[in-house]
Amino acid sequence: MMSNKKINAIEIITMYMNFVLENNTKPTTVYAFAKENKFEEALFYAHFGSFEAVEKSIFNAFYENTISVLEKSKDYQTFDARNKLLSFYYTFFENLTANRSYVSAVINADSMQLKKLSTLSELKNSFTTYIDSLEIETIDLKQKNLAQIQQKSIKESAWLQLLITIKFWLNDSSASFEKTDIFIEKSVNTSFDIIDTTPFKSIIDLGKFLYKEKMNLNF
Repeated sequence: MMSNKKINAIEIITMYMNFVLENNTKPTTVYAFAKENKFEEALFYAHFGSFEAVEKSIFNAFYENTISVLEKSKDYQTFDARNKLLSFYYTFFENLTANRSYVSAVINADSMQLKKLSTLSELKNSFTTYIDSLEIETIDLKQKNLAQIQQKSIKESAWLQLLITIKFWLNDSSASFEKTDIFIEKSVNTSFDIIDTTPFKSIIDLGKFLYKEKMNLNF
């Protein structure tokens, strides 16, 4: 018998995750899923249009939980972009680890192509917006179009880095996933070292100086 009780999105997400873990497969239909969990099918559609939408929301919820934790930290507010991103990674992967069985059931690290996973589309939108908010220092290209291309490149590179880290974590069998922590530290620091504007600014300043002097050098 169906229950007339109200049901919210979080409850549906929890039921869905439990179903996948207990049955090692996704539900066949919304009707069967609602019937098993004793609520009206219409209540499902009040929150989600499909099971795919539920899965997208789950991965985005990991992101939202991460941001919620970080925003409560006074230390985090004082960090520069590099350390904010490191903090994000460590907290985000704590969330994934707490739900590793589900993530592993939905994402197969050996056979997947992470870049094509539509399941992560909401996570991507949220994460790239987050990268924008960090205001990572870049070279001032003066031209608006070039600056936009540069910023888009940073966001896409950051997203690819997150995907690679997820894949690494899924394959990590070390205790407490300590190898993933090491990978995060090295990869994030390397990324920031690559886009560090200091040496590039020095080269540009030298170029400007030489141009102004019209290369009046006698060799």
